[in-house]
Amino acid sequence: MSRPVVALTIAGSDSGGGAGIQADLKTFQAFGVFGTSAITAVTAQNTEAVSAIQKIDSRVVFQQIMAVAGDLKPAAVKSGMLADTAIIESVARALEEAALERYVLDPVMVAKTGDRLLEADAVHALASLLLPLAEVVTPNLPEASILTGRPVENHDDMKAAAAIIVAQGARSVLLKGGHLAGDTVTDIYYDGDLWRQWSHTRLETRHTHGTGCTLSAAICAGLALGWPRELAVTRARLFVQRAIETAPGLGAGHGPLNHWADVEDPDSSSDSD
Repeated sequence: MSRPVVALTIAGSDSGGGAGIQADLKTFQAFGVFGTSAITAVTAQNTEAVSAIQKIDSRVVFQQIMAVAGDLKPAAVKSGMLADTAIIESVARALEEAALERYVLDPVMVAKTGDRLLEADAVHALASLLLPLAEVVTPNLPEASILTGRPVENHDDMKAAAAIIVAQGARSVLLKGGHLAGDTVTDIYYDGDLWRQWSHTRLETRHTHGTGCTLSAAICAGLALGWPRELAVTRARLFVQRAIETAPGLGAGHGPLNHWADVEDPDSSSDSD
């Protein structure tokens, strides 16, 4: 057996198993990537609500990342819930000191339940310290609005926000359009040169808990496997769409995805724009 490719997730723990560290590790496994983790917070949550959050000391977060990086050599890394400025600073320092590459930043700020997952004063730290290190940033529309300081309410706003985020230092951005009204969902990708957009019919379901975590983890797994950035994004989107379509129907609220969904062969034809 050949040595497996390793990826690292830096995120919070979801006791319900649908998002955060749990979703990331399941996604890595689905892509055939060995998952490692640095936990930033422990949450008490299920599909209906987040009832408690305990942040991990930023020094311990730093030590987790350095321990993994020093021995297991992740080929790619992603971050999700980072909670506060001290943790963001520790993550940025660890990424740079350990020379970790292929970094996917999911700027998690608010849970689907409405609970705040990033302190308001930490937004500047995230934008100034982590955006310039990111290979791909994956904001939804409210997160893009916070990062850019402008409303994002239609497709033109999405393109403008994507351009600003790349100008802020990210190598590329996948701006997720699920918060726009309508029967069609459009996501926009921009890397400073290439624009691409994907549209699909909105899936009418409440089982979408962990969608953003799963998407960014899938992109991270693809980058770890050596796929080109656009291909990693394309395959990640397909995986998430299948995972929503085949969700197991758990919980009374926003249920989790199906992390056993098929991963498409990267050599097969891509989906259409």
